[in-house]
Amino acid sequence: MNNNRDRQPHRLVSRKGQFTLNVVRLGLPRLHFPDLYHWLLTLSWPGFFTLISLLYLITNSLFALAYLAGGDCIANARPGSFQDAFYFSVQTMATIGYGAMYPRTDYANIIVAIQALFGLWGVAMITGLAFARFSKPTARVIFSRVAVIAPFNGVPTLMYRTANQRFNQILEAQQRATLIRDEVTIEGEVMRRFYDLELLRSQSPIFALTWTVMHPIDENSPLYKLTAKDLVEQQAEIVITLTGIDETVSQTIHARHSFVASEILWNLRFVDIISRTPEGKRVVDYTRFHEVKPLEYNL
Repeated sequence: MNNNRDRQPHRLVSRKGQFTLNVVRLGLPRLHFPDLYHWLLTLSWPGFFTLISLLYLITNSLFALAYLAGGDCIANARPGSFQDAFYFSVQTMATIGYGAMYPRTDYANIIVAIQALFGLWGVAMITGLAFARFSKPTARVIFSRVAVIAPFNGVPTLMYRTANQRFNQILEAQQRATLIRDEVTIEGEVMRRFYDLELLRSQSPIFALTWTVMHPIDENSPLYKLTAKDLVEQQAEIVITLTGIDETVSQTIHARHSFVASEILWNLRFVDIISRTPEGKRVVDYTRFHEVKPLEYNL
């Protein structure tokens, strides 16, 4: 437990929907190599391509040195030429086999056999990793930059927007909102507590356009009688999770977002972004997706 109430608020979920636990963990290894598969899957695409390129250059360089160690063991290669040995290594690992250079000694044939096996194994691993990264289901869901608290049917209601950025549908979409805040026990210990927020509609059989999610702040709500100042003092954060089935790939997708206290606006409501053309077609104006407007009266 930490009794320090002056620490800066932190965000559990980043703007891109990834968890960003801003916590210093003592006594735990980073687990890059023991958990290598997970690390390679979560590595960024530029980082992944850079890593593969470096491994490609390093591996061929090592095999080139192995060929040079065998003396003049490559036919039609310049004796002692690292460049020729490197290119021969590339041809061997990629199974190109132009035929201009070829092994001329038993030593070179042994290295070629080892490298050919290593090349087959490497290509299979890289192909598998690339396919796993490409086939990993991802969500293209946007959330409003802010949440608002405004009356709905006479009850103060927390509201935020979500939208599907893809031109398809998310089937059996479900959303869950959780309030996270600091509380002090009778013993004076600070605890980070989690409270589920009941939503007016937490499920949608077809999520294709936009979805305004609402939580009524009534007597049963953890937000009941709280003010904007209370949320700041409690370092409150509302974490949103969305799950559903992408109809294109028929796989479950996930999206996450969060609103800290400063991103929860009072006495405002979202601008209407749905209209119709004279021909009767529905129009969704995503350019105003994050816009809000003041109420005619305050809560």
